[in-house]
Amino acid sequence: MFPPTTQHQRRSRTSVVTGPLFVIALTVFGHAPLSAQSLNWEGQTGVFITPLAYTASSTKTGIGNPVFAYHYLNAGPVLGDFHQASATVGLLGRIEIGYTRSIHKAGDTAGLSPLWGKGFNIFHGKLNLVPENSGKRAWLPAISIGSVVRTNVHNVGGAIRNTDTHNADFYVVASKTVTQVKGLPFVLNLGYKATNASVYGLAGNAPDYKGRLFGAAAFVLPGPGKSQIILGSEFSQEPREVQDLPGADVPTTLTYAVRIVPSPAHAKLNVDFGVAQAANHVAPGVDLKARHQFALGVSYGF
Repeated sequence: MFPPTTQHQRRSRTSVVTGPLFVIALTVFGHAPLSAQSLNWEGQTGVFITPLAYTASSTKTGIGNPVFAYHYLNAGPVLGDFHQASATVGLLGRIEIGYTRSIHKAGDTAGLSPLWGKGFNIFHGKLNLVPENSGKRAWLPAISIGSVVRTNVHNVGGAIRNTDTHNADFYVVASKTVTQVKGLPFVLNLGYKATNASVYGLAGNAPDYKGRLFGAAAFVLPGPGKSQIILGSEFSQEPREVQDLPGADVPTTLTYAVRIVPSPAHAKLNVDFGVAQAANHVAPGVDLKARHQFALGVSYGF
């Protein structure tokens, strides 16, 4: 989803939902007049699983109101169902921190479904280094750094070894809201991360840290009444290998999504729907049966 913004930054948002070894996207973006409160799959302001450079709303000297989100993914008979409950807060106008609990209901495919545990913890933080349009430079994107730490991960390698593992992401990201094109505002996002997670921990760990790119683009259309319909797409590169799963080959995920903002003037509520183009056969004899899965996301900022 797209980021809740600061008082001086009204930005767009994107959401994307992901399952093990693939991402089902709920991705939507707003434009400059919007201030929708929106969290992604891991509780960040950003594209459902990937972050934007914007941060949750707060004043320069205080703490902002909390933003909450719930995401659901029906990942099919192998992977089962995934639920994400998130809470995030902004600090000092440029910082956000948050926590997400990933809850998993197992699938019913013998031999494969037991490779996924009951869920894990996600802690994240982000610091905005350069505000968008800083110094009256209309071309300048917002630039931020951040990290995500996941603990008690019992997926794939953790299940094979019968132990909890942990992994992390460290990233830099730039986001730009373009409003110069009259009648068609759009958002561009590009980032680079170092990660030892396989699909954000949903498929356990990668053998070691890898550098990977992620990005998104979206544009805004008028909807019924005073609503807005935001169409977007996202890509997320992942480490190709999965720890303890020989022969695994994880492709880049492409997502296609829509966000509905019922009332842009008071955009505290966002509802996202989407699908992703993802792999079924990720290793010899391993078919996840999750090519086109439904996902839903709801965010509310106080």
